[in-house]
Amino acid sequence: MSTTLTEKPTTPEPEPGPRRRLLHGLPWLVVRQHRTALVCVLGLTLLCAALIVYERHEMVQLLDAKGWPEKSAGDPLQNDRGYGYITSVLGGLPLILAVFIGAPLIAGDQENGTAQLVTTQSVTRRQWLIAKLGLAYTLALVSGLVLSALFTWWWKPYRSVFLSDWIDGVIFDNTGPVLPASLLFLTAAGVTIGVLVRRVLPAMVVTFLFTAMTTMYVWTELRVHLGSTRMFTYPMDTELPARFDEAYEVERWVGSADGTLYGWGTCAEATEKAQNACIEEHGIVNDVIEYLDYSQMATMQWTAAGLLLAATALLTALTLWRVSRRPL
Repeated sequence: MSTTLTEKPTTPEPEPGPRRRLLHGLPWLVVRQHRTALVCVLGLTLLCAALIVYERHEMVQLLDAKGWPEKSAGDPLQNDRGYGYITSVLGGLPLILAVFIGAPLIAGDQENGTAQLVTTQSVTRRQWLIAKLGLAYTLALVSGLVLSALFTWWWKPYRSVFLSDWIDGVIFDNTGPVLPASLLFLTAAGVTIGVLVRRVLPAMVVTFLFTAMTTMYVWTELRVHLGSTRMFTYPMDTELPARFDEAYEVERWVGSADGTLYGWGTCAEATEKAQNACIEEHGIVNDVIEYLDYSQMATMQWTAAGLLLAATALLTALTLWRVSRRPL
């Protein structure tokens, strides 16, 4: 008697499919296209973040060793190179994003013909533009939020030992919501300039000039006007109360008993006798200051962020309209 062994048919194993990426399609293409700039900005952000954490730790140890706040700590940041590097990066980051991310973002594709190639496939202009803007804005927002949060964490509890006042750009523009809003605005400005100029190098030059003019002159003048100033009157030849230590003095006058204000140098005569005669003639008895209080800082920063975000929205709308209406 013979038996026949029959082998059970084996089911072929499925071939492994392609590895699924976190990003795919157009977003993946845009990230790959700008991967060098993306890596550089993220690397600079991480480096600056690590330096902030390190410098804060070193400063806290120094203050503890000197017995601060019970004892004076002097100026622990006066000769600190690390602090100088950090403020330089924070001050230069808006320029970097505007010139090297924003300006060539669309202008590079227009100049090289990549925009026409992409939009003649299965991708619309709007999809292509949203993917490009999404990358640039996400990069600006992430960098701004991380660095602003860390710098605020360092500065706020120890603001009395920092060299700069709260109204100065190095503090006001790099803490709270101002830094991410500023990065978004200047990135959007660079993108819009690139769309209008349509050539990478000229767009970068124009963006550089626009960013430098805006940050060094326009924003410096506007910052002080973001809050409503207050007035305080006190007798001549007396000291301001301690609660004004963190106040920013906008203007100073001298005043008479009836409330009339005169310029600070009204009685700046050559001799003491002449000064006293001038003071008596005008009835000057008070010193008067116009100031911004530290308690107004948060409101002023959110006002600044609101203005910058509104400007970002307008520039983005202009970019969308321009790209959708004009040939690429």
